[in-house]
Amino acid sequence: MDLGKIMKQAQKVQKEMLKAQEELAGERVEASSGGGMVRVVANGKQEILEVKINPDAVNPEDVELLEDMVLVAVNEALGESRELASRKLSKLTGGVESPGVDVEN
Repeated sequence: MDLGKIMKQAQKVQKEMLKAQEELAGERVEASSGGGMVRVVANGKQEILEVKINPDAVNPEDVELLEDMVLVAVNEALGESRELASRKLSKLTGGVESPGVDVEN
């Protein structure tokens, strides 16, 4: 095996991984809970971009229900974001996760 060739290939994969991670920042996933009463949008880097709450979901008598709906929607959006990142990055690595690339956070 030619070590120079292996190094060039590794550099190429690294550049492609960086490009994919940059692209993930621009991609969006959306999740909702409570029949759409709470909607959360995240990007492919597991960053929450938007939280929308329908005014009908706000009940001063039951704040815990609203808190639960927000948690469910946020966790679902983050899960969708992790799946998006995993799919995109695994295409570059042939299904093998790259060291230093954390698709969980």
